[in-house]
Parts: sequence; structure tokens; C-alpha cells
Amino acid sequence: MTPQQISYIVFGIVIILALVFDLGLLSKKNAVVTIKKALTQTIFWVVLALGFGIFVWFEDGPKHAVEYLSAYLMEWSLSIDNIFVFILIFTFFGIKEKFYGRLLLIGILLAILLRVIFISVGIVLIERFTWVLWIFGAILLWTGIKMFTTKHDEEPDLSNNRVYKFLQRVFPLTHEDGNGSFVVYQDGKKYYTILFVAVIMLATTDILFALDSIPAVFAITQERLIVYTSNIFAVLGLRSLFFLLKGAVNKFAYLQQGIAIVLVFIGLKMLAEIFHLKIPSYISLLVIVLCIGLSIVYSAAVAKKDTDPDMEQKDLH
Repeated sequence: MTPQQISYIVFGIVIILALVFDLGLLSKKNAVVTIKKALTQTIFWVVLALGFGIFVWFEDGPKHAVEYLSAYLMEWSLSIDNIFVFILIFTFFGIKEKFYGRLLLIGILLAILLRVIFISVGIVLIERFTWVLWIFGAILLWTGIKMFTTKHDEEPDLSNNRVYKFLQRVFPLTHEDGNGSFVVYQDGKKYYTILFVAVIMLATTDILFALDSIPAVFAITQERLIVYTSNIFAVLGLRSLFFLLKGAVNKFAYLQQGIAIVLVFIGLKMLAEIFHLKIPSYISLLVIVLCIGLSIVYSAAVAKKDTDPDMEQKDLH
């Protein structure tokens, strides 16, 4: 058995046991998740992901471990952007908070399945056509510049969302939540509830974000194990991160700019390979940590200043 096969087996066992622990001990059906429980679950998934990184270090060497950590941090930071949209979806459809946990879990598991398919297709394309990486690099460069300059002062209108309109055309929908069910029967007719719509919206939203994040991971490494595991660990931790941050999304106003700079750097790193210039993995890790960390610190400082009455009085004088 090869070291990579051992790593896949260990990863599979860890994920299965972690999901059983997360669902069995830390989660209850239709229960409201407290900040304390969300923090416990977030720490659990982060420690688990970092622990797997240590395993990669000993099993496959420091180079792969640094690539894994870079890819995980990249995916983890990009996943925070998902949270803003998830909150918007739940608010738009008027979903009760007690249903959040189950909907997020199902939506995230669907998203993981779709991501695995996309990653597999991406790996095949890269192996057959190396110039695909340059296209990915150009996409990331353009996305980063657009993200840095775009302001999100106005929330998007989900009533015009293409996925929502498609579901309205294809499925008979009702605005009821069915007391937690995805399907209800009215006058002998079958209708799909807003919970069903919300799950599909959650999964497809994550896929839209994956169009940026997956190419970004390919820019860091093309090692299959690292691409798969970093994505899955980041997405699985998204549910607990949602409950931890849902009341503080306004405190991350400048995180978008930090992520944008990382995407620009990753895109340039990809395009640099056209000229046979390779940037070491530890440089990528350093840029990711600095950009994300500084953007979070700056966002928190600005948010604190905006809410501090003493600072407001000083500004007036």
C-alpha cells in the first residue's frame, strides 16, 4: 500500500468519525445552536484539519504539508464569504433558526459531492491540457481585481435569482416550512417547502464560490490528496463557522479586500509559470496568512471605532 493510499484511508476514517461525533454529540435535530456550541464545533473542525496537516507532514513531507495548510487557509477564508450569502438566503425565505443546522448540513454535503465532481474534472483537464492552469490564473486575477473594487452596500434581490426562478418553474412550491419537512400535501397535491428551496440555494451558492476557490487551490498545488482534503475540511467546518459569525458579519467589512489580494497573488503565481517562474509554497502560505489576518484585524478595528461612542465624540470635537 502506497503512502498516498494510506493518507486517503486515514482521511476517510477521520471524516466518518468526525461526522458521527459532530452529529451525535454536538448536534440535535431542530435545535438552536448557541455561540458556545458553535465555538466548540469550530475549534473541533479546525483542530481536526490542522491535525491532518501534521499527519501529511510526517507521511508525505513538509512540502506537501505546507501546500495543504495553504490550500486549507485559502478555502477557509473564502468560505467566510459564503456565510454572508447563507444569512441572506435564510432571511429572504424567513427560515426559522431551529432549522438552520439541518439545512446547512444537507446543503454542505450536497456541495461537497458537487465539489468532488468539479475537482475531478479539473484534475483531468490539467493533466491533459497544462495551459488550462493559465486560464485559471487569468480568471483568478480578474476575479481578485473585481472583488477588490466592488462594493456590496446593497443586498442582492434573491427573487431574481436564476436558481430560484428555475425551481419555481420546475417544482410546485409553497411558502410554508412544513414544520421541518421538505414536502407537504395540500388538497391531495404534492408541494415542496421553502426548506427544500433553501437547501438547493445553499448548495448552488457554494458551487458558485467554488468556481473561484477550486482554481485557487490548483494554483497552490495539483496534488490530488491535498486538493480534495483541503476543500472538504474547509467546507465541513462551514456550518459551525456560520453559527459563530452570523451575528458579527458586519465586523468583517474588509475581509473581501484581503481575499481579493490573495486571489490576485495566486493568479499572478499561476501566470508566472508561463515564464517558468515558480514561487515557493511557503511564500504562498505567508501571503495568505498576512492578507487574511491583517484584513480581519483591520476590519475589527474599524468596526470597534464605529461602535465606540467615545471615539465618535472625539471625532465631533
